[in-house]
Amino acid sequence: MHLVSPRTLRKLGILGMNRRNVGYIGRCNDRRNYRLVDDKLLTKHAALDRGVPTPELYGVIEYQFEINDMVEELVERESFVIKPVQGSGGKGILVIVGREGQGFVKSSGVVIDADALRRHASNILAGLYSLGGRNDQAMIEALLDFDPVMAPYSHEGVPDIRVIVYRGVPVMAMIRCATHASDGKANLHQGAVGVGIDIGSGRPVAAVQQGRLVTHHPDTGALFTELKIPQWQKILELAAGCAEMCGLGYLGADIVLDRVRGPMLLELNARPGLSIQVANQEGLIGRLKKADVIADTCHTDGERIAAAMEAFSVDRMVPLAEQAAAL
Repeated sequence: MHLVSPRTLRKLGILGMNRRNVGYIGRCNDRRNYRLVDDKLLTKHAALDRGVPTPELYGVIEYQFEINDMVEELVERESFVIKPVQGSGGKGILVIVGREGQGFVKSSGVVIDADALRRHASNILAGLYSLGGRNDQAMIEALLDFDPVMAPYSHEGVPDIRVIVYRGVPVMAMIRCATHASDGKANLHQGAVGVGIDIGSGRPVAAVQQGRLVTHHPDTGALFTELKIPQWQKILELAAGCAEMCGLGYLGADIVLDRVRGPMLLELNARPGLSIQVANQEGLIGRLKKADVIADTCHTDGERIAAAMEAFSVDRMVPLAEQAAAL
């Protein structure tokens, strides 16, 4: 494999971290609005206030002495998710999908006991998974009953859809599909598959796992070419609406598809990663320039979404390596 030169990356329109941080995040995101996004509990309350669908909140643990009482309540539940309020990158998220006697079954199939739940909650509060290692809180949420259409494309976990929104315009999207290697988490760095999604249709553009193009899910064998995300228009509407809710000009909205309730907001990210470009086999810079024009000429979410679906529709899939070779 040959390294692609910085000059070639520029020609491909790849957005790098420095340009993202200075030209988009630094310019478009007021720091006073970061807290609402970095704190998942504040995000949830803001969503509930606006009627934005989000997973049910079972409870919050703020202090170590509250852990035992919360675990006693969880003994009565078949499934749930424990996550750090200020976590990032999927770290510290514990997904319980069922029970086996007195044990709790993780999404990987591993059975843990109540003491393991207590230790995990204690670690969250101590800041083991939080941004900057600060003391944290633990949220307990309902486990989503995700749309069965998506089931073949994720293993031991719930697939989520990341949409990059710039100035209210959805510019790029991907679905992150959990694998056994990622321990059921939709985290690309841990081995999940990133599938680039056509903004115009909700159909796949390309699929990548750990830097390599793939055609099917490594655990389920499902072909990504057969994937079509349901309720795609509603997903884009939800993502675009989140920009107004949090006051950020550049953000990533993570959305999941519930079998009954449809698209639901999972969380927001003020500093969305750049690997979405690899999953889409296209750079962000060209789309962001087009999005500026859309944002300047369109005045409603509906107009911006319609313009984005037309402007960013992909007719064919051209692997990034082939583009680079052609330059």
